Amino acid sequence: MNWWRSQATLRILFLLLLGQLVSFVLALCSFTSSLVANLGVDAPITQSIFNYFALALVYGSILIYKRQKIQLSWYWYLLLAFADVQGNYLVNKAYQFTSLTSVTLLDCWTIAWAIVLTWFFLGTRYSIWQLFGAAICVVGLGLVLLSDAGVGGEDGSKPLLGDSLVIAGTLFFACSNVGEEFCVKKKDRIEVVSMLGFFGMLVSLVELSIFELKSLESVSWSADIILAIAGYTLSLFMFYTLVPFVLKLSGATMFNLSLLTSDMWAVVFRIFFYRQEL
Repeated sequence: MNWWRSQATLRILFLLLLGQLVSFVLALCSFTSSLVANLGVDAPITQSIFNYFALALVYGSILIYKRQKIQLSWYWYLLLAFADVQGNYLVNKAYQFTSLTSVTLLDCWTIAWAIVLTWFFLGTRYSIWQLFGAAICVVGLGLVLLSDAGVGGEDGSKPLLGDSLVIAGTLFFACSNVGEEFCVKKKDRIEVVSMLGFFGMLVSLVELSIFELKSLESVSWSADIILAIAGYTLSLFMFYTLVPFVLKLSGATMFNLSLLTSDMWAVVFRIFFYRQEL
């Protein structure tokens, strides 16, 4: 009995540490994306497409080496990738209008969406206290919106527009997280990540050619911009590599709850790199 309890405790500690590692990496993604926006680059799709290419290249190569057949129909992966691309686009776009802190706080809306989606589509049930805790989080995030409504342009040119983009992006992220949770629990993790990268790259290429070519032409490329995008790509690749482990072990809702501490890291980044007082 004591052995079982110790094993369960170690498993919980491992999940907590893994969740906090993912949380730190997410904060790093947010910081580098904000840095790209501050350098005058308005190309959210371009920022993400390198990550999808890296995922397809690395994990697709592993899939080919294993000579493993695809276990899930391609159109499910296309839908999963479409939701993920829209989430990345909307959140990255939000940095053009609002602050790093507001974005990292409001992306916690993903928790509320994940609870609703897992309840209806995966059959997950939550206690009244869990729902009460989620409701408190939503009320707190509503206060962020009210705060930004009175900020003016101090933390962004159009903070309410930026906040709205983040909330819309979290809905797509929740769809992606819940879909990915279902896939990694039923199918092979390598397949899921590689197909997400492949179809995410295709969707990004189509949207980039339609919406972002003019923005790219206006960018004055520099070493700082290239390094910022490279940092964003590396941190996002690490994030997508770790996410399937957490989703498989703990589920989409617990995964998003683990990401709450990314707000703390975002504040640290904002203080030390942007020299801003909160």
